[in-house]
Amino acid sequence: MSTTGPRLARRLAAPAAGWTATADVVVVGTGIAGLTAALELRTRVPRVLLVTKGELSSGSTVWAQGGIAAALDPEDSPAAHLADTLVAGGGVCDPTAVEVLVTEGPARVHELVSRGAHFDLAANGDIALTREGGHHADRIVHAGGDATGAEISRALVAQLEAVRDDPGIEVIENALVLDVLTTDGARGAPRACGVTLHVRGEGTRDGVGAALGRAVVLATGGVGQVFRSTTNPPQATGDGIAAALRAGAALGDLEFVQFHPTVLWLGGGAKGQLPLISEAVRGEGAVLLDTDGYRFMPAQHAMAELAPRDVVAHAIVRQMAATGAENVLLDARHLGADFLRRRFPTITERLATAGIDWTEEPVPVAPAQHYHSGGVVTDLHGRSSLDGLYAVGEVACTGVHGANRLASNSLLEGLVFAHRAAREITERVAAGDLVVGEPVDRAGRSALVAAAARSRVQSIASEGPGVIRDAEGLARATRRLAATRTDAHEASDVVAQPQAAEWETTSIHQVATVLTAAATERTESRGGHFRTDFPVRDPAWERRVVVSLDDDGVLSTR
Repeated sequence: MSTTGPRLARRLAAPAAGWTATADVVVVGTGIAGLTAALELRTRVPRVLLVTKGELSSGSTVWAQGGIAAALDPEDSPAAHLADTLVAGGGVCDPTAVEVLVTEGPARVHELVSRGAHFDLAANGDIALTREGGHHADRIVHAGGDATGAEISRALVAQLEAVRDDPGIEVIENALVLDVLTTDGARGAPRACGVTLHVRGEGTRDGVGAALGRAVVLATGGVGQVFRSTTNPPQATGDGIAAALRAGAALGDLEFVQFHPTVLWLGGGAKGQLPLISEAVRGEGAVLLDTDGYRFMPAQHAMAELAPRDVVAHAIVRQMAATGAENVLLDARHLGADFLRRRFPTITERLATAGIDWTEEPVPVAPAQHYHSGGVVTDLHGRSSLDGLYAVGEVACTGVHGANRLASNSLLEGLVFAHRAAREITERVAAGDLVVGEPVDRAGRSALVAAAARSRVQSIASEGPGVIRDAEGLARATRRLAATRTDAHEASDVVAQPQAAEWETTSIHQVATVLTAAATERTESRGGHFRTDFPVRDPAWERRVVVSLDDDGVLSTR
C-alpha cells in the first residue's frame, strides 16, 4: 500500500556557497560512527573531510552512560545476542543485519581497546561485563562505571587529534550541514556529490560553503530535539535525516521512537535535554515504584524492570495515569551508598546537582525521547538509496533495531557499520565507481521555518507521535504541522532569516511531519510505536514503512 501526503521543500533557503572544499569523502558527524568512519578512511583514500556541528568532541556518543553490547563472555555467544536483539526488535529487524552486528561486534570492541579506550576490568583482568534490560547474559562493556560514551569519544578524538596535521584529513568544526548536494539526473539517477554547510564562530571557514566529494557519509545522530523533552544534546535536531530526505533518499522505521523509561523528572515545565538514569541501574537491581510505593513491573512482564524499554516506558505511562501522578520512582537505595557512588559516579553527581541523594531517597523519573530506531534506509554497507550517500549510526536505518533498540546496541551499530561503510567506499573509490560529480540546484521551492515556531512544533510532535498515539492525535498533529509557515524567508510579516536557528527548526518541522505520517500509516502497536486505537501487534505489519519525496516534493509513504 502507498499513500501520498504533504509537499515538502527539497532544499533549505540559504545564501549561495561562498567557498568550496574538496575531498574524496565528506564525513558529517563526530560520534562513534563518524569518528570511526573518518579514522578508517584516512589511511585508505587520499583525502577525508570531517565536519562536526560543534567541537570535535561534541558528538552524542559522549552522553552514552550504559555501555556497548558484545558477546565477549565465553559462556555467551553471538547467537544468543542475536536472539535477544530480535526479540526486542518486535519482529521487524533485518536478521541478516543483526547477524552482522553480533558476529563482527566483539572484534570491533577489541579494536576500540587498541585505539586507546579504557574499559572497566574485572578482578581477573578481563573486560568487566554487566547486564541491561532485554539481555539474557552479561554482555555490556562499560567504562568509568557509567561514562562509557565519554571514554569511547575521548579515545577516538585523541586518535583524530594525533593526525590533525595530516594533509589527508581536514576537520571543520562548528559547521551545520544544510543540504546534501546532488548531480543532475538527466542522464541516469542523481547521486550525492557533497554538502552545503554553514560554519559559525570559531570554525576554520566562515559562512555558507560547499564541501564536495565522491561520497558523503552522514553520521549526524538522532532527532531528539524534535520532541519537547529528550536525553539528546541540543545539536540533535534531525539535520542529517532531513537533508537526506530532501536529497531524495528513502527513510524507514521512522515511527519507532524509543522513549527512555527512566529520565530524571524535573517538573512539568522541564524541556530540552534531560539527564537519563541509565538502564544499567535497573540491571544492577534498582526497582520501579509508583508514588504509592507499589512495585508495578513484576505484574507487567516476566523480566520486570529488565523488560525491553518500550514495555517499561508504556507500563510507566499507564501507572502514572492510574495514580494521577506525573512521575514514578526509581529506588536503588538497597544497593548501598558505596556501590552506587562507585558504580555510577556520573549519575550520582548529576542527581546531587539536582538536589537528590539517591543513596537516601528514590529518584523521580518519567519517560522522555531517547533514541530513534529509524532513519536513512541503508544496506549492509551503509549505502542509501541515493548513490554516493552513506549513513551510519543513529541517523541510519540498517534494520538492526527494528521496532525497539536493544539496550547498548547503538554504540555497537555505529562501530560495526562505520567500518563496513569505510571498506565499501574504499573499494568503490579504487575501482573508479565513485567519481566527482557536479552539483546542480534541485527544482522547486525552498523552505525556512521561523525559529519562533520551534517550541510549538516540538509540542505537536510530543502530543501526536509521542509515547502514546492514536488516530485523532496523529491527524491533529498532521493538520497543525501542515499549517506551519515554511516560507518565512519570503514573508514580510515574519521575523526570520536564513540562519542556524531557522535551519534547525525547518529540519525539526520536516522530521516531525514524516514521523507523523509513518506513525499514521502503521495501524498496530509494536515496539516504540504504541497506538491506543490499535493496541495489538498485527502480523500483517511485520514490514517496514518507507517514506520519500518525489521530484516535486510530494511525500510518499509505502
